[in-house]
Amino acid sequence: MAVATDNICVFILAENRLLREALTRLLSKKSDIRVVGASAFSPQVVEQISAAAPDVLLSDSTAVALSDLQLIPEVRGAVPGLKVVMIGMEAEPETFLRAIHDGVVGYVLKDASAMEVAAAVRSVAGDEAVCPPTLCLALFRHLATQRSQAPNFHFKHNLGLTRREQQLVQMIGRGLTNKEIASQLNLSEQTVKNHVHRMLHKVGASDRLAAVELCRSQGIFT
Repeated sequence: MAVATDNICVFILAENRLLREALTRLLSKKSDIRVVGASAFSPQVVEQISAAAPDVLLSDSTAVALSDLQLIPEVRGAVPGLKVVMIGMEAEPETFLRAIHDGVVGYVLKDASAMEVAAAVRSVAGDEAVCPPTLCLALFRHLATQRSQAPNFHFKHNLGLTRREQQLVQMIGRGLTNKEIASQLNLSEQTVKNHVHRMLHKVGASDRLAAVELCRSQGIFT
């Protein structure tokens, strides 16, 4: 574990007011951590975070999803050197992998203890990364798949995706789970799983995030 740094400035971004207040109380009790702001997502939140100039942004995955998944890249661009810790509200590999892709260096799950959250903040402030053991395997598999399959993909000029499959790729790229996609499209979750399975087979990817990145590289969506 990294050696604690004095006065780690933290901005808390969480949609649920009770969660914001709980995190603020939790971190304010730590002698080496100072909470410099707390907010729900809004169009002005990047400006708020930039003005607070934190060392660490502690955000829940819900707030990031509401930003149409552009928040992390934008705020990292606005605050040089900012470290981001995300609280994953669900143990979804897709959400975790997207967060890593966007530059998150700390990831804890919603059932993390107060000690684990504070430790994650200290670790990323000390230039370490934090990853739940339950999701490490998903990261290793994704990296291995990207290396082995990406070169072959570029020879697939015609992926043959149906309009529905292209729609699914875009929704997955926005971080939606199968359950959320099923709700929006008025389909059963099993039907969505079937569509996703066929789409992965067509593009030659073994996981959802790899399929999204490969489809982006072919200009299927941006």
